[in-house]
Amino acid sequence: MAGSGGEVARFSVWDYVVFAGIVLLAAGIGLFQAIRGRKETSSAEFLLGGRQMTAVPVAMSLTASFMSGITVIGTPAEAYKFGTPFWLFAFSYAIMSTISAEIFVPLFYRLGITSTYEVRAYNTSIFNILILILLFLLYDCIAVTGLDLWGVLVATGAVCIIYCTLGGLKAVIWTDVFQMVIMLSGFVAVITRGAILQGGLGKIWNDSYNGERLNTFDFDTDPLRRHTFWTIVVGGSLMWVSMYAINQSQVQRYISCRTMTHAKMSLYVNMVGLWVTVSLAMLSGLTMYSIYKNCDPFINNDVGSSDQLLPYLVMDILAEFPGVPGLFVAAAYSGTLSTVSSSINALVAVTVEDFVKPLWPTMTEKQASWLNMGMNTCNDMTLICSAPQAALSIFGMISGPLLGLFLMGMFFRCANSTGGLSGLIIGLILTLWVGIGAQVYPPLPTKTRPLPLSVAGCVSDINITTTAAAWTSPALVTSQPSTERPALADSWYSVSYLYFCPIGTLTTMITGLIISAITGGCKQEKIRPELLISKRDLICFGCSRNDDEVKLFIWPV
Repeated sequence: MAGSGGEVARFSVWDYVVFAGIVLLAAGIGLFQAIRGRKETSSAEFLLGGRQMTAVPVAMSLTASFMSGITVIGTPAEAYKFGTPFWLFAFSYAIMSTISAEIFVPLFYRLGITSTYEVRAYNTSIFNILILILLFLLYDCIAVTGLDLWGVLVATGAVCIIYCTLGGLKAVIWTDVFQMVIMLSGFVAVITRGAILQGGLGKIWNDSYNGERLNTFDFDTDPLRRHTFWTIVVGGSLMWVSMYAINQSQVQRYISCRTMTHAKMSLYVNMVGLWVTVSLAMLSGLTMYSIYKNCDPFINNDVGSSDQLLPYLVMDILAEFPGVPGLFVAAAYSGTLSTVSSSINALVAVTVEDFVKPLWPTMTEKQASWLNMGMNTCNDMTLICSAPQAALSIFGMISGPLLGLFLMGMFFRCANSTGGLSGLIIGLILTLWVGIGAQVYPPLPTKTRPLPLSVAGCVSDINITTTAAAWTSPALVTSQPSTERPALADSWYSVSYLYFCPIGTLTTMITGLIISAITGGCKQEKIRPELLISKRDLICFGCSRNDDEVKLFIWPV
């Protein structure tokens, strides 16, 4: 019986059929786009879809590429363990979308660039880190369902090779649209079946309220608290800005739009998509709590980690419906495919534009097109052999200093390369120091505040005292706090991981500007004004160079 613990069913034949069918359909979309655009072989067509994409499909691709495997598997577990403060990220998404659309889009769009790092002579492969995270989460999902790990990894590489190599960005975007629908369908299936079993959404909501899962707003200003209103709205907003405003895999999407109006609109539609996605993920977590409130699968040793909770729930409550568990696993898998393909395409764009073209200035469009396809294949094959790593907080540690570097170059004419590089290095050292320290000496439960769980309703009795402590560590840490903790462990190392990005951004900007001033400031006689944020960019909210253009921005014609 659901919620009483014990072994759950494994994949049936129909689950394999549904799962394989969805994966093959995703590959088919890529093939269709490749055949449809076979006459267009330019580098701009391959990497940017010919800059003819429209707002809604780009928005769905933006949502799918970052709110993917992490959301499908990790966010419901967050609601199950810590309640609904994570829902406050809806404010962060709104702030991020506004800043990205009104400040960064005008700059990148009018420059007509392919790689964001053409603006500054620095590079990074932060988007590859997400691939490792998603493969780690996918591994946990596979462990519960019984799928073969290496078979799934090979299938990931094969499908990505097909539609990334042959179809380019346009294939990636339209495949993301399909995968986004599959991801949302997986959530709906879990919530619907859970509501039926529990007697309605009202029962789920009451159980969550009685279990202290609905204490969303916490205005405590303590920066050491893991999730409060301030850590999420302030720190979370800046972290998401760094992901959407300067990350190549995201920027490459909205600069592929046919007009600046479409580019800005894609971010605002993406904001709504993020709201819907995180809301469904949180409701899935509350549904899971309502079912397992008296028999926690982790404490009962039914699962090995929190990332296995939702796959375990799916196999527990949906196994009697042939094909539905396959739909859910396909949802998690689609999220992984979406982000992997996005990152590969972005990596190719950066490599070709920032490294190959400067060394090969006589390269023709046809040669560039073949090079792009070849590099996609190589990157996909490399992914098959990647080792999974849990590195969720790395985004704040790395993207924070990078955001500071971009802001310094975009707003301050006095900044020079010496100050920028020095500020970036100092910012990275500081964020890596606090981030690594937090992994070695994880914050205590008094700061992370996991909510109580029970095994009173489980079929089998276990020794609760030896297993319940496993929930006391933060979501990103699996090791237990050491008995001997240095003085910094309960202060500097306990800072909320959402503040890693603001720390890195401010440190990079402040130290970079100081060092720039000491070294004489910017010595260029003539600064290109289009590389800087203008007053019009800041005061003309929602403006575009194409405001007089009347076109539908939903689907391409």
